[in-house]
Amino acid sequence: MSRFVETLVASARQNSGEGARGLITGEPAEPLFRSWAQVHDAALRMAGGLGEQLRPGTAVAILAADPGLIGPAAQAVWLGGGSVTMLHQPTPRTDLGHWAEDTLKVLKMIGARLVLLGPPFEQLAGVLEDNGIAYRDLAGLAATDAEPLPGPVEVGEDETALLQLTSGSTADPKAVRITHRNLNANLHAMVTAAELDPEHDVAVSWLPLFHDMGMVGCLTVPMAIGMTTVKITPSDFLAGPLVWPQLISKYRATVTAAPNFAYAVVGRRMARADEDFDLSSLRFTLNGAEPIDPAATQAFTDAGARFGLTPDCMVCAFGMAEATLAVSFAPLRRGLETDVVDAEGLEKRHVAEPVDSEEPHARRFALLGHPLPGLEVDVVDDEGEELADRQVGRLRIRGEAVTPGYLTVDGPQEVQDAAGWLDTGDEGYLADGQVVICGRRKDVIIMGGRNIYPVDIERAACEVPGVRAGNAAAVRLEAGSRRERFAVVLESKQAGSEDAEKALRKEVVSRIVDAVGVRPAEVVVLPPGTLPKTPSGKLRRAATADLVPHR
Repeated sequence: MSRFVETLVASARQNSGEGARGLITGEPAEPLFRSWAQVHDAALRMAGGLGEQLRPGTAVAILAADPGLIGPAAQAVWLGGGSVTMLHQPTPRTDLGHWAEDTLKVLKMIGARLVLLGPPFEQLAGVLEDNGIAYRDLAGLAATDAEPLPGPVEVGEDETALLQLTSGSTADPKAVRITHRNLNANLHAMVTAAELDPEHDVAVSWLPLFHDMGMVGCLTVPMAIGMTTVKITPSDFLAGPLVWPQLISKYRATVTAAPNFAYAVVGRRMARADEDFDLSSLRFTLNGAEPIDPAATQAFTDAGARFGLTPDCMVCAFGMAEATLAVSFAPLRRGLETDVVDAEGLEKRHVAEPVDSEEPHARRFALLGHPLPGLEVDVVDDEGEELADRQVGRLRIRGEAVTPGYLTVDGPQEVQDAAGWLDTGDEGYLADGQVVICGRRKDVIIMGGRNIYPVDIERAACEVPGVRAGNAAAVRLEAGSRRERFAVVLESKQAGSEDAEKALRKEVVSRIVDAVGVRPAEVVVLPPGTLPKTPSGKLRRAATADLVPHR
């Protein structure tokens, strides 16, 4: 069996009986604990119940909400030699017809021969039947008394373990192919870098399992190393964000993870909360998956201080599905550390020159740490020549955890060059070896010879009262032309009121000009819930640009 599967089996053997660690689901209503040995036994029964539907190399898609069903189901597929694809889940804003079409496109792309359907997504069963795609009821499969699979099947290190759907537009789906070798390498690199101790660490997570940080970081890693993890659903979190610190307090959690927006939301809620949280146990609070706003991060740790949260628990990170999950972690026990650089040098000369934080128009970036064990990061110019420390260019990664390629609607696509480097699509630099991300290259706005990063514009817009936090997008207009401009599209409860919108636009323009010295060609105000986002909650800037009136 592969080294990754070996870790799953070893975790099960070590976690049976009294004192066993495992998976806690059902919070906050009906908590249920199952040891990793019990999860493994359930996985063997599920694999046995699948019979001939699960053969080595079979691509199996999972569509369910309950982590208590997803955990053993994913392990069952791995034990049977198949690959797992977590399908994107619809949200209340999703057009179910389009979602079904996109899902069928994904299933065809990955060659899925089987879909495991769990509540509340049974409604897709008819669509699958009409298109000749086999499916099994996941809840029924979990209750099966079928003869268990005798043991893991043999599977090679370079066989596919996970097909991670990217968070871009589902109109042209793409899946990152993660091998057993990739998964094992990144898993152990994260355990080393985070100093995870399965006997003492406890994780709490609400992250979606169709996202790599949720599936790999907060379910697969604890399952593989035998660390207790508490898993709730994103809908549980969205219904009441303070459930997150509540569960951290209840289980004395030491480890958690989330994208920046969640820290911003919960920081604001905790600042005015009357509840008596105890966050003193947290030692590893990962912030990644989207651009990190140092101010929002600081606000979270400040708000948590009265509940015992220590600021040095914050760990800013750089990750991407193409590296399985994690590329770099900031150093432990140092908290948020930033690099403050001269804006003009950054934008015009592509050099990150340190300046005092009080300098006007200085840019502040989170330091994202050194590459994890087994990974390399370098920075090159457009000709592929390696750049020196603090020179801004294209970030590349290389190492055992890096995917060999994608599956696309047009077939497989390799992503590594002849030397094994993968272009991340990010623009950034290294500061004494630590990774700094400036922004996505495709989103950079070029005006007057300056590289202006959308995140700087968006942060300025979100400082205006009435703009929903994390719901402003700066998009290029006439990209690549001599007349390149940009627009800002934002959400506000004031949308629809002509006078209020006018005042809001004026203030947004003023803040942006103060922050980056350029004026948006247009400010579009939309009602809450309108901005196009990926299934994992990231802004879709290309789709957002379509919302700007053409002038």
